Amino acid sequence: MEIKNQLRKWALPAGCIIIALLLLTVCLMCFKATFNISDTVYLYIDEDDTPDSVQVKIKQTAYPGMSGGFPLMSALSGYTVKSGRYAVEPDDNMFRLFRKLRQGRQTPVRLTIPNVRTMERLAGVLSHKLMLDSATVAQSFADSAFCQKYGYDTATIACLFIPNTYEIYWNTTLDHFMERMKKENETFWTDKRLSLAGAAGMTPNEVVTLASIIDEETANNEEKPMVAGMYINRLRQGMPLQADPTIKFALRDFSLRRIYHNHLKVESPYNTYLNTGLPPGPIRIPSVAGIDAVLNYAKHDYLYMCAKEDFSGTHNFARTYKEHIANASKYSAALNKRGIK
Repeated sequence: MEIKNQLRKWALPAGCIIIALLLLTVCLMCFKATFNISDTVYLYIDEDDTPDSVQVKIKQTAYPGMSGGFPLMSALSGYTVKSGRYAVEPDDNMFRLFRKLRQGRQTPVRLTIPNVRTMERLAGVLSHKLMLDSATVAQSFADSAFCQKYGYDTATIACLFIPNTYEIYWNTTLDHFMERMKKENETFWTDKRLSLAGAAGMTPNEVVTLASIIDEETANNEEKPMVAGMYINRLRQGMPLQADPTIKFALRDFSLRRIYHNHLKVESPYNTYLNTGLPPGPIRIPSVAGIDAVLNYAKHDYLYMCAKEDFSGTHNFARTYKEHIANASKYSAALNKRGIK
């Protein structure tokens, strides 16, 4: 009787231990099981995520079948959610992923700064690639105090951004992002580039502003130094630039294929038909090729240019207004022939 009582006394704890061991074995198997994915996927953890929502995201993103012991690991380790973009490799298991999440070992985003025409458009691009709100970013770009922190105003803030591809953490703050762009800008403006800008009688912001017009005028990188030289000649003679792309920017109508006389009357500091000199700032984020075209502008005596009538994307250059009118007539006739209005 006593032996039976002894057996009964130990039966329940032993059963619990066996069940616990079985559960532990199952959890360990889950920890070691690789995810059911063939390519690397990315897990995006927001600042307002909780361990429960992270578990759901793991199921949805990397492991549709089960979350592989995530709650147990989270509870035992006192896991604190760290926002970020985390790579989940095909040979990863729950234990490896959990270690990345717990340690905050993110995988950076490859962010390309594009040659966009407006800062609102850039804000949209950034919000798609980083954990930033497009409306907040756009409002910041339009805020004088914000722009001043980085040495610009709302018209010249586009000068800060050098179009290139950068590795940046997805959860970076806007201030950290801007500081990074400032460092990249300082790296870009080498002593050589600053010297060339000075030799042209221009500041870096002026170079970028002129480059933005040149990029709008032609996509042909070989022709860009010629276009730059023509505009610099006009600037030095006090002539208005009369650049059609600035009219499109002033009107905020980038769909225009032809500029008519009524368009030239728009009241705007960006109207280079009514105002001499450069506009207040860039009309787009220019390419590096455009910037370098200004710094290495072709030295010639052309004062006019008009798109070629063959629609090759290049231009006919002229020294006199009479020559220019002849070129403009040929181009206008070509537009009419194609029915372009």
